[in-house]
Amino acid sequence: MSALDAFPIAKRWPAAHPDRLQLYSFPTPNGVKVSIALEEIGLPYEPHAVDILKNESWGPEFLALNPNGKIPAIVDPDGPGGKPIGLFESGAILLYLADKTGELIPADPARRWETIEWVFFQMAAVGPMFGQVGFFFKFAGKEIEDKRPLERFRAESQRLLGVIETRLEGRRWIMGDEYTIADIALLGWVRAMVGFYGAGELVKFDKLERVPGWLERCLARPAVQRGLDIPKRG
Repeated sequence: MSALDAFPIAKRWPAAHPDRLQLYSFPTPNGVKVSIALEEIGLPYEPHAVDILKNESWGPEFLALNPNGKIPAIVDPDGPGGKPIGLFESGAILLYLADKTGELIPADPARRWETIEWVFFQMAAVGPMFGQVGFFFKFAGKEIEDKRPLERFRAESQRLLGVIETRLEGRRWIMGDEYTIADIALLGWVRAMVGFYGAGELVKFDKLERVPGWLERCLARPAVQRGLDIPKRG
């Protein structure tokens, strides 16, 4: 009997390696956070593509694990105490992986909480707002006469970029010399803003002195490049 048998999602996306951590995701800004972290850590895992373009995350098997219907989600057959655990929400999964392995997060308690603080900053502010301004700019805003929503999203996104810009003064990474889950949490959304959504000019990304260089350093990491294409699309 497999430790995954209790999870309906494992029946919809069967595991070839049921002893490994199972990742159910799609390469979106939220989805790639976990694949990047797993690639950085080197923890054995098995990715499954949950195609959001086909609304697969709204099926009963996925919703049984993640009632929010959003990717990513994981099942770890070797969870706390050796018992399987299922988790959703990318920030929680990043913290779980860091806690499980002791990787990508400082050991010092104060710096550990500071790292968590910046992960929460992404979850509560950067991700939602960059997603709004990006989607509105790329797919909707240009066709709507009332530009006030787009202007509000633009102004707030610029403010949030300014927060990151200030944080990076004198620092190579969000936590200084140590690359952590705080960088992983942020990089997908910053990359999407200037890449997929093409909103860099809108938020004056090139006027920033530190954030572009930080993003380049993130994208230069081999694990990041691998993680950006996991799971592979179709």
